[in-house]
Amino acid sequence: MTATLLWFRQDLRLTDHPALQAAIARGEPVIPVFLWCPDEEGEWAPGAAARWWLHQSLGTLARDLERLGSQLVIRQGKDSLAALRKLIKDTGATAVYWSRRYEPLVVARDRHIKELLRAEGFEARSFNAALLIEPWDVQNLSGKPFQVFTPFWRRVITDLAPPAPLPAPKKPLSPAHWPSGITLEALRLMPKIHWHGGLQQTWSPGERGAAKLLDAFLDGPVKDYGDTRNLPAVSGTSRLSPHLHFGELSPRQVWHAAPKWRSSQFMTEIGWREFTHHLLYHFPRTTNEPLRGEFARFPWRDNERELAAWQRGQTGIPLVDAGMRELWETGWMHNRVRMVVASFLVKNLRMHWLHGARWFWDTLVDADLASNTLGWQWAAGCGADAAPYFRVFNPASQAEKFDPDNEYIRRWIPELGGKSAKAYPPPIVDLKVSRESALAAFKTLRGR
Repeated sequence: MTATLLWFRQDLRLTDHPALQAAIARGEPVIPVFLWCPDEEGEWAPGAAARWWLHQSLGTLARDLERLGSQLVIRQGKDSLAALRKLIKDTGATAVYWSRRYEPLVVARDRHIKELLRAEGFEARSFNAALLIEPWDVQNLSGKPFQVFTPFWRRVITDLAPPAPLPAPKKPLSPAHWPSGITLEALRLMPKIHWHGGLQQTWSPGERGAAKLLDAFLDGPVKDYGDTRNLPAVSGTSRLSPHLHFGELSPRQVWHAAPKWRSSQFMTEIGWREFTHHLLYHFPRTTNEPLRGEFARFPWRDNERELAAWQRGQTGIPLVDAGMRELWETGWMHNRVRMVVASFLVKNLRMHWLHGARWFWDTLVDADLASNTLGWQWAAGCGADAAPYFRVFNPASQAEKFDPDNEYIRRWIPELGGKSAKAYPPPIVDLKVSRESALAAFKTLRGR
């Protein structure tokens, strides 16, 4: 028997899946596999909220495959190459196909696997399933990577013509004998303590959940997206980010589902996601280091008590606390509020952006290394296309502008109403004084 191994990763769907279609085209049985080897991703292995989502998404993918007469073979270990070699031995597979990822450690691992498998006589191919354009397919006039979003997206969208999404297969050829695997539960992705009730109430992971959410967004909210996307109390954003991260939906599907919105602010947000992957691929050190080297000497503060207050939504700054509580409860936070809570941490509290990046990484269901890295470096002023050092979001004025009736704040900080307001903590920092202190710290970089 010969077969093709289809290695699922962050492409947990059947529609618009180039690697799946290419595997079927080989005319051999296709064996879908998922390998859980988180140690290979170092400190940026999936966090707790992402693991919860992964468990749900793998479950829906397995059921979708079963409806096609196929199945998902799950294995775990410390070494993906060793796991693939064992599967090749168990199945007689002659090829391994997968969808590309762009995180630095994963890129290096995949390159190594591809080289060794090919040297051993096997076919090893990877496909683009996550982006509209590969990071190496766009460059500025100097032949270098872009570091500013607007010219990047202008260059990309001018000639962008992604092919139509591929249909889901009707019935891939299955092997006569399936290799052994473990149960999804054996991966132990679910939290040991039941803190994920809010996630279950908020989200429907999986391909069908993604398609339903996209349809609902295009049926209504997209029409007012330019006006409502900054209002955290309004359901004005798509909330597609976790579905895109786990590959339950492709950007190509979004592009073709929304033809009249291709020049809109909504599609610009899809472009921003492309930009983050472009940057992470070309500047892999930025996962832990500032893109702008001078920030290596920035005088960050450390204060465990204040950091814990920020994480728990107990800073005494209502909009900041509302956002952090929404994050803990739902695994998600409105983008406008993300900018506010990030600015508060890195500027008002003057704590290293990695503190925020690591907390978001563990608590966001859409924790994406490219977007997370760029977002935090943008807030700190040390990344590409970063906010200027003197831009410090004032949470009070941001709340007045984008949550004028305090609807969002009251939703997440109910103790602010009535007699229970006494239970709400006083501000841990003076916004005006801390802003001035941050500006003084930034000026030390300019003077050297």
